[in-house]
Amino acid sequence: MIIEQIYTGCLAQGAYYIQSENEVAIIDPLREVHPYIKKAEAAGATIKYIFETHFHADFVSGHLDLAKQTGAPIVFGPEARPDFNAYIAKDNEEFKLGKVTIKVLHTPGHTMESTCYLLSDENGKEKALFSGDTLFIGDVGRPDLAQKAAHMTQDQLAGTLFESLRDKIMPLPDDVIVYPAHGAGSACGKSMSKETTDTLGNQKKYNYALRANMTKAEFVAEVTRGLLPPPAYFPMNVKMNKEGYESIDTVIKQGTRALSPEAFELAANETGAIILDTRNPQVFSEAFIPNSVNIGIDGGFAPWVGALIPDIKQFILIVADEGREEEVVTRLARVGYDNTIGYLKGGIDAWKTSGYDTDHIESIPADDLSDEIDKNNSLHILDVRKPGEFDAEHVINAENMPLDYINDQMAALNKNDTYYIHCASGYRSMIFCSILKSRGYDNIVNIDGGFKALKKSGKFNISPYVCPSTLS
Repeated sequence: MIIEQIYTGCLAQGAYYIQSENEVAIIDPLREVHPYIKKAEAAGATIKYIFETHFHADFVSGHLDLAKQTGAPIVFGPEARPDFNAYIAKDNEEFKLGKVTIKVLHTPGHTMESTCYLLSDENGKEKALFSGDTLFIGDVGRPDLAQKAAHMTQDQLAGTLFESLRDKIMPLPDDVIVYPAHGAGSACGKSMSKETTDTLGNQKKYNYALRANMTKAEFVAEVTRGLLPPPAYFPMNVKMNKEGYESIDTVIKQGTRALSPEAFELAANETGAIILDTRNPQVFSEAFIPNSVNIGIDGGFAPWVGALIPDIKQFILIVADEGREEEVVTRLARVGYDNTIGYLKGGIDAWKTSGYDTDHIESIPADDLSDEIDKNNSLHILDVRKPGEFDAEHVINAENMPLDYINDQMAALNKNDTYYIHCASGYRSMIFCSILKSRGYDNIVNIDGGFKALKKSGKFNISPYVCPSTLS
């Protein structure tokens, strides 16, 4: 028996390849399905089942393309109502895969169709739990995403999740290995561990949501406390996963059209496409196409696109490092942004050679910012990290405006004022600066190295971290 976790860091997502003898099951596949098919072919095996734990909100699953290319059935748990052919399993129904058995455990709460899959070996010993978004390492799935579809409040969904965990998961043997759908960095939970697997017994000891003596009321209060609004693209991904979508091969073919600078400019003007520049933030700042937005491919690329480009149907034109164009289009498609219509052939150098204008974003080292403050102690310093990061430590007198909510909050900024902007190290602040620049905010300066550089310089008053346990 083979169990392989195929983990995608950008999405903090785990898909699973399970093989017994010459039969394979795939759980929660990514949208690009060729790697699963090639892996099975190399092993001389056949993909027999495609299991989905629920209708995912944070990425578009590859179940439809995988089913078309392999003939394997798509299996959902109870209460799933997809708009395509799928097998809706019953609670406790079992599926044979080679010598092992996969059992359906309906665990509503994150969503009403949420289902875990329990694998038992040839001797009937329960070995592995593929827990989807029901149980993470150190956390559980957030109960606020499915309120509309379930016609329930988040507290009611949280109560349902409490019962699912107590009735279906906690009674399982402690040595069962938990394989969740996500790890730290996913917006599907709030405090997930960086670890991507663990024993159930260990989770019973250390996961706050599995405390043995916890009441339902305590669980509901804790699991709903501190939930931030979900990214705007989540409902559209659920819709695509439930109703269907274009083949990723078609999306990639359209998105990887090489456009000359002239054709690129024409496409931008005719379609109103957003120009998405995926190069390194520091390289971007030196020269970019006016009004383009920087979200670097070497960071939390896809989730940030989903959080900051509100319209999932928006046409997108790409500026990318040479050879990475298909990677960009693929990662956009993973979160449902299927309307990439081409990329700039030859990149920014070709744009400049053709005589087109470029823009830039001014940057300042942390040490130089200290000098500016000495001249003017009323400077606007914007800290674009998350509220929790800001609360832990921040430069005294800095204002917190998290990148996640820039589209809602930028109207509060005065275009005549100058803003010095930082995040932790520079990735998010450049995104923030580029969005402001594209909306006509010209008086912006990026702080090189972010908060880490500000703190390291020793020239700024930093608010001390206060341990919550010391607060009254």
